[in-house]
Amino acid sequence: MKVDLNQTAIDSTVKHKIKILFIITSLGSGGAEVMLHSLLSSINRDRFEPSVISLMDKGIYGEHIEQLNIPVYCVKMLAGKPTINSAKEITNLIKQIEPDLIQGWMYHANLAAQFFNFFAQRKIPVLWSIHHSLHAISEEKPLTQGIIRFGSWSSKYVGQVAFVSEKSQAQHQQIGYSKANSCVIPNGFDTSKFKPSAEIRQNFRQELGITDQTFLIGSVARYHAMKDQANFLRAAHLLLAEYPETKFVMVGTGVDYENQALTSLIDTLGIGDNVHLLGQRSDIPQITPALDILTSSSAYGEAFPLVIGEAMSCEVTCVVTDIGDSGWIVGDTGKVIPPKNPAALAQAWQEVIKMDTAARAELAQSARHRIINKFSLVSVVAQYEDLYQSLID
Repeated sequence: MKVDLNQTAIDSTVKHKIKILFIITSLGSGGAEVMLHSLLSSINRDRFEPSVISLMDKGIYGEHIEQLNIPVYCVKMLAGKPTINSAKEITNLIKQIEPDLIQGWMYHANLAAQFFNFFAQRKIPVLWSIHHSLHAISEEKPLTQGIIRFGSWSSKYVGQVAFVSEKSQAQHQQIGYSKANSCVIPNGFDTSKFKPSAEIRQNFRQELGITDQTFLIGSVARYHAMKDQANFLRAAHLLLAEYPETKFVMVGTGVDYENQALTSLIDTLGIGDNVHLLGQRSDIPQITPALDILTSSSAYGEAFPLVIGEAMSCEVTCVVTDIGDSGWIVGDTGKVIPPKNPAALAQAWQEVIKMDTAARAELAQSARHRIINKFSLVSVVAQYEDLYQSLID
């Protein structure tokens, strides 16, 4: 029998799955964690064999990833700071997993991927993923500033640096990040998961005790200075002077009634009857379609906010601060305003509220069309898969 050596070689190549080890800082409820889960949910498992190391705890997305039959290892560093034992654990895990490629996911994990690959004596490609913009590096924590600056020097020694936005790429390259091994892969959105739903709208509004006619403005973001929830609340106070029946809902880790900074500001502004603080929720697709406006009120730090694209996929109009690529995502389907400006935010909300029903519906529909045409998850996953293959070849 004649053996086709070329076909045998092809079959051998196909059978060998590329082992990818993802190292991420934590697996909480942030946008970068959501995107990693989305990528792992859709990656071609016939070609790739993923595993994940979290430098901190498992969080809610660690459990979601394990449900995909992907192993998740948690080193449980305190505040992401390495110890001798955690360093040994990561090094041993890399030796045990024997990956073909290591991908860091966020600043701290990027450096961890680079260093521990060296300590494990694995001569394999390392890929960095940067999900952050540098509106003002001085506003970052001192440790994060140091890691960012060290990364600007060491970035030339990794296989590739993938940014989620063009603005983030340009900002990092301005402080010395390598241009030779850089690319942009935006976040992608599952438009079959995030879509308009009259049923979801009705159910969530019943949960809040409001009617379908009540105008509802939402914020979905963990509590952090860069998210600037105070800006959102001060703008709410200004809008309520003109539209007193408007309601506001805020969702995210730490955005609850135990947060004294938020509740104190709400009391000072006298808007408690109009604001709902829901804290961390794992059912965001069951919330977003109920909104009339989604707002990202961030002051700095955003690169490519997932919540904006998710809302647009649900035909929810977005009013966002011009941080990172937020404005580019929205395009002409919503409103883009300067950060740290409650008056501008309230004015933008007012402009949307004043639109007639048909015009507002047309604007919301154009938002979903923009996501489908430019930021589909299928396209983004394909870009990552092509990048992985190019680094291995």
